Amino acid sequence: MEGKDEDVRLGANRYRERQPIGTTAQSQDVKDYQEPPPAPLFEPGELSSWSFYRAGIAEFVATFLFLYITVLTVMGVARSPKKCSSVGIQGIAWAFGGMIFALVYCTAGISGGHINPAVTFGLFLARKLSLTRAVFYMIMQCLGAICGAGVVKGFQKTQYERLGGGANTISKGYTKGDGLGAEIVGTFVLVYTVFSATDAKRNARDSHVPILAPLPIGFAVFLVHLATIPITGTGINPARSLGAALIFNKDQAWDDHWVFWVGPFIGAALAALYHQMVIRAVPFKSK
Repeated sequence: MEGKDEDVRLGANRYRERQPIGTTAQSQDVKDYQEPPPAPLFEPGELSSWSFYRAGIAEFVATFLFLYITVLTVMGVARSPKKCSSVGIQGIAWAFGGMIFALVYCTAGISGGHINPAVTFGLFLARKLSLTRAVFYMIMQCLGAICGAGVVKGFQKTQYERLGGGANTISKGYTKGDGLGAEIVGTFVLVYTVFSATDAKRNARDSHVPILAPLPIGFAVFLVHLATIPITGTGINPARSLGAALIFNKDQAWDDHWVFWVGPFIGAALAALYHQMVIRAVPFKSK
């Protein structure tokens, strides 16, 4: 045993960690990575490219499927007199997180797998895509969400109207400020995870650590839903909130609807600012 312990000790001293960490790693030039130029604000050439429209269609279909599955899940829980006799809040959280995992995996190579105007907005602020593409994505996401909720209502109109249609509202006992704060922080967690999981420089530097980007993104959605379903039903996705509210179209769905747009966009902006200025320190890089 003494010989084995000696080998371990010598090995630990002989083969020290060569991968720098912390600020050292950030200051080191990564040979296999170059910072891409920021996306132009307007890129008219995109409008004549089929890949541009293909990406928009992918966002539409993904958001359509997202709303269809998740709204049905929410209605199934609302229909049950006892939460324990249904999938409950945990099941709703898994439905949202699992669908994001699957859909991001399917569409990441086509459109980036945003499926959320707040994610698109955050990536736009970080200059990861042009304003033209960002606006197009948001429109297609909202249309997909409306169609997804519309199909659910078309199949189960009576149940849809009776069970609330999955529309986001601020729960009794909570103020508008509580709901706004929950949406801001929840969206920050999501968008920050998106930035970290898709960071090309991190993947190049830490290539020894394999990562499947849709997994942490979906898991972040799952965790945020566990925390905020009791407060707002969890929006963190303006398209999801708009689709359900528009098809349900009752006063309670519109009373605090602004919270589910303002909160996610503020949270996305803060996440983009934090990742670009603190984590990546992009404005402070020496030229």
